[in-house]
Amino acid sequence: MKLCKKTFAFIIPILLVLLTFLPAGTALADEKDPVYDNIIKRGELIVGLSADYAPYEFHATVDGKNQIVGFDISIAQKIADDLGVKLKIEELGFDALLGALKTGKIDLIISGMAPTPERMKEVNFSHPYMTVQQKVVVRKGDESKFTSVNDFDGVKVGVQKQTTQEELAKTELIGSIPTSLQKVPDIIMNLKNNKVDAAVLEGPVAEAYVDRDPDLVFADEVTFEQGEKTAAVAIPKNAPILEEKVNASIQTINDNNLLEGYKKEANELMFTDDQSFLEKYGKFYVTGAGYTIFLAFMGVLFGSLLGGLLALMKLSKSKIFRGIAIAYIEYVRGTPLLVQIFIVYFGTGVLGLDLSKLAAGCIALALNSGAYVAEIVRAGINAVNKGQLEAARSLGMNQPQAMRYIILPQAIKNILPALGNEFVTVIKESSVVSVIGVSELIFQAGNVQGASFKPFLPYLIVSLIYFVLTFTISRLLGVAERSMSTSD
Repeated sequence: MKLCKKTFAFIIPILLVLLTFLPAGTALADEKDPVYDNIIKRGELIVGLSADYAPYEFHATVDGKNQIVGFDISIAQKIADDLGVKLKIEELGFDALLGALKTGKIDLIISGMAPTPERMKEVNFSHPYMTVQQKVVVRKGDESKFTSVNDFDGVKVGVQKQTTQEELAKTELIGSIPTSLQKVPDIIMNLKNNKVDAAVLEGPVAEAYVDRDPDLVFADEVTFEQGEKTAAVAIPKNAPILEEKVNASIQTINDNNLLEGYKKEANELMFTDDQSFLEKYGKFYVTGAGYTIFLAFMGVLFGSLLGGLLALMKLSKSKIFRGIAIAYIEYVRGTPLLVQIFIVYFGTGVLGLDLSKLAAGCIALALNSGAYVAEIVRAGINAVNKGQLEAARSLGMNQPQAMRYIILPQAIKNILPALGNEFVTVIKESSVVSVIGVSELIFQAGNVQGASFKPFLPYLIVSLIYFVLTFTISRLLGVAERSMSTSD
């Protein structure tokens, strides 16, 4: 026993000395990192961002093609190159990025995100790649009204949701009334239209808008105590190898001052005005209209199938079927579509199903539409005279036969007009799926806003496109209704 203790006491110091001289990466190599392994296995790094945040990331036409550019994209490309994989960009609303990272929809977030204590509880962050100051932007002529953080009592201040700027407005602009919006272009539009009287923006973003718009100026005398913000890459928890690789790339960028070149390239792409507005951004609207129509069609098509089934279940004599149908219909009609979209998109990720944004959007719209179609179908069936069913039964038909051959053919005339109106409704409601990055009209309008620095015109064009779509479909439905009435 004494010999064993002496041997153990002798070996321990030797092992400690050997560990001291082991290469730094040896311990890390033994750690497990499924995120990094998946990236290498598929040969692709998926980076999430909100591409309405010039000059960080925004849409631009490069060599005749619509591309997402900006210095965050250059950083993402550098990391992908260092990993030896291809880069894939996944667009989402800024407030959906953390959820996408935590559910495995994306591998990294590179979107000018600051490592706040709240975010660090959910994800890890790389070393910072940039430090910026927060600035207050106001309308030209109002700069004299705001000379310190004490001049904002009762003043509405535009900020982006879940950002450092939102926190600064709440904590340092004394007495201010923060107006939190999802996109920076929406903040600028509110500022220019007197909906808010000031906006808190990051330095590079603020400079881009002030340089572009003569009606906007800085409130230079307003400074924040906690106005310095670092931007870093958000990384999933328990991804040590990926975190080390990202930090190595960031270190290379900082050591070689590569960010300045990335910024210069982004600024050049921001102010390329060799085309008219429609020439430059027309493709965005065509793409958005195509996605909007597709989403509405798929939503109503599968929603009609689901709704028909639910309607029959609700009319069934079985208490179980009626209970299931009633519970589903009431739950869906009693919750916002936005919440349902998040449940489908992120919930399927938690369950291990890798649904695309478009598939998740179609499913959410179909599930939502099904609840409303169920009531349309049920009302259409109930509108048929009950004597028709009794007559069918007297002729020897059972319940399913009577429903199929007698009731449903007559009910369809009542159902189709309302179903057409549901299609028009879904066209407008499909705009909500923009929060998960589906490229429908509203999402594309946000992209155009961010790239063109025009806060109002993109939405005006979108409103006209929506009007043309809904007006055309409404007129076609009117023609169909009249022809059905004539056939009676």
